[in-house]
Order: sequence, then C-alpha cells, then structure tokens
Amino acid sequence: MPALPERIGQYKIIREIGRGATAIVYLAEHPAYSEPIALKHVSLKDKVKDEAKWNRRLLKLLRAEQAAAERLVHPHIIRIHETVIETDQAYVVMEYFNGCSLERYCAFDNLLPIHRAVSIVFKCCMALDYAFKKGIVHRDIKPANILVDDNDNVKITDFGLAMDVKKQSHADSTFIMGVGSPAYMSPEQIKAYPLNQKTDLYSLGVVLFHLMTGRLPFRAKNPAQLVYKIINVDPPSVCQLNPDVPEQMEAVIRKALEKDLYSRYKNGTEFAKDLSAVRYKIVDERDPLIDNSHWGQLRRLPFFTEFDDVEVWEAMRISKWRQMGEKTLLIKEGSSDSRFGVLTEGRVEISLGGRKIGELGPGDVFGESAILDMQEKRQMVSVTTITPVSYLEVNPAALELSSEECLEHFRQRLTNLTIRRLGAAQHALAKYGPPAMNVKEAMPANFELQLVND
Repeated sequence: MPALPERIGQYKIIREIGRGATAIVYLAEHPAYSEPIALKHVSLKDKVKDEAKWNRRLLKLLRAEQAAAERLVHPHIIRIHETVIETDQAYVVMEYFNGCSLERYCAFDNLLPIHRAVSIVFKCCMALDYAFKKGIVHRDIKPANILVDDNDNVKITDFGLAMDVKKQSHADSTFIMGVGSPAYMSPEQIKAYPLNQKTDLYSLGVVLFHLMTGRLPFRAKNPAQLVYKIINVDPPSVCQLNPDVPEQMEAVIRKALEKDLYSRYKNGTEFAKDLSAVRYKIVDERDPLIDNSHWGQLRRLPFFTEFDDVEVWEAMRISKWRQMGEKTLLIKEGSSDSRFGVLTEGRVEISLGGRKIGELGPGDVFGESAILDMQEKRQMVSVTTITPVSYLEVNPAALELSSEECLEHFRQRLTNLTIRRLGAAQHALAKYGPPAMNVKEAMPANFELQLVND
C-alpha cells in the first residue's frame, strides 16, 4: 500500500478513510475550515492502457459533481467546497461526515429496524426533491452513495453522474461512459429514454426494497437477464420476503418501482408523504431481530447446500419455526394439508396404514408429498414425533410468492429428494419380490433404424 501523503495541495492529510476503484478519500485539515474535511483524491498518472481516455472520463465526473454541488445546499446532501484539477492529479474537497454507507445495512443478517430504514429513506426523498427543484437529477442512487451515522443523520453523496435537466440533450448518455449501477437503474434509464426526477425515485425504491428484505428486487445470472427483468417483470412481494414489514409498505414500494412513469411517484414529497403514513402506524419500534442461531442451523443442513445465503434467510422469513413435544402427530395420512417441514432437531416416525416405514432426523424433509402431487394434493404418510423436535414449517402459498431463485431451489431439492426416496423404496421392495427373469437369457431390444417399404 502506498505511503500516506503528508499534503495534497494546501491540505494536510490526517488519515485514509475510504478507497474505491478510482479514488482514495482522506481525512484532511486546512486553516480555512474549523473542522476536518474529506478529500477525494484521483491520480491521473499512468494506470491503464487507455490512460488519456480514462482520465477524460474521470475529469468529466469530477466536473459534473462540482457543477451539481454549486447549486445544492441541503442538510442531507454532502457539501462540496472545491474541486481542483491539475496535470497529474485531481481532488475534491468536501464536508466530512462521520458515517458509513447504507451498504452495511443491506445484508440480510444486519437489517435496520423498519422504523429507522423508513426514516432514512424519507430524508433521501426530501433531498432528491430539493435537488430536482434545483434542476439536478442524481442518476446513481444506491446504498453506496447514501451515508448514515448512528443517529440516522443522512447524506447523499457522489453527484458525478448528475444531470442538469435544463441542459439535457440526446447526446447526454444515461450510462455516462459505461459507469453506473444497473441493479438500481430505472427501466427508462436502461432504455436511454429522457430522464426526470422519477428515475431517482425508482432507484430509491430499489434501495428501500433492499433495506426491507436484504436482497434486490431483481437478480439475474447475467446483465441481459437483469435488464429483461427490470423492464418486464414485477418485483416480488416485500411482505412475503419479510413478514415483519407492514402491509402498507407493499403499496409504497410497488408505486416507487412502477415501470409506468405516470403511475410512479411524481416527486419526492409525494413519496415521503406515503412513507410518513407507514411510519406513523409502526407503533412498536422494537422490531423483532433476526434469529441468527436459526439461520445458522439451516445453513448447515444438506437440504440448503445449493441455496445462497440470502435465499436461506428468505426461506426462514417466509416460513415458521416450530417446536413440538414427543408423540405429536405432525401430518396425517390422506389430509390435504400441503405444508411440509425441514427437521433441524429431533426425530420423527413415518407410517402408512398403521405400519412404521421409517424414521427421519435433522436435515430430512417430511410432508412434501402433498405439494408434489399436482392432482390429489394429499399427504401419503403420517408423521409423528419420536422425540421433541424443531423444524422449519414451509407453507406452499408463501413459497409461491418468494423469489424465483428461492422457489427454484426448493423445487429442485424436493424433486431430487422424492427420486431418492423412490429409489430406496424400490430397493426395499426388491427384497420381498419373486425371483426375476434371468437377465442373461432375455433378448435385448433392437433399436436399430430400419427402412420400411410401402
């Protein structure tokens, strides 16, 4: 790692506070400022093969950020003091905000309490509304560009992709030199249509979805699939992904993520008003915390081996954690109850017609026959606890509303499980069957193609 510079321009460097692909951010000081400031430094020396082109891109971003900052003075927008561009370096001097990016709170195991997330996004709505009234559209709203401290003070930063709506032209590329965050882009942004403040509100809706659920509304294996989903597919239900989210939030997020511009929020104030209505109805601010011990138990089970971490969390959130004592009937043979369970502790007995046919333990699944039987939708066996048990109870109705990735993994695992159990049953039956024909004496089938004359 390069040595810490003593000074950059007229600024004394104290320490490094952040590092990105193109810039390093330092804590610095200067006699003109009563408090430390943040200095974003970009080296313009030889770094890449196409150095001149890359440097022009960086400089364009810095100038755009400076141009936007000159018009934006708001408590929830980072204040930029000056931008300096020299032959071999450039740096942006801005107010220092002692917080972290919202990325920290987008992880499924570190979500903010709902009332705090709503409060943060509310402040962002008001800041973006102010920016648009000043003629500025951010165009790169994402968790990494929203800073928050322990008291939920908020600062939107990085206006390098900002667009002056008064000067927008067809030559003004939405993707400005190939940078941006596709997962947070609005449909019209991806299509390179003319933009207004509604594109920022869409992106903020994606941020809110991420804060509520720990996952993005649209995920894909490649950029082409992601673009298709953003343009054509409706987002999954927030309340199904996280049952702790108030029902009113479902309508708010769906309106923010509307693909039709006329149906989306028309400005930040309207978005903020609906958020405040939801916030008002959250009476108990002691939001239930995620039980990481349960998540850890599921993560270790073979059933969830192919699931991503966020999908294990999603499975837990759409399901119920059950504990039952011994000699308890969990599933009755012939019933239409299509719920199934994944055992985490204890053992259960599987029986058919009053006869025991096996036992299951931690990691095994029971009750899957009703969801796989598309015609009768009946449970084929009875399941009774032998010992006290803990298990994840999955309701197919909730599962159908989960993300495509989570649903597909469940389908694959249940299908594979059924095939293996069918194979085991056939092996068991073979012990009681009559002797088979002598395979050596059997005539092999002839599958060769033959010409048939009319």
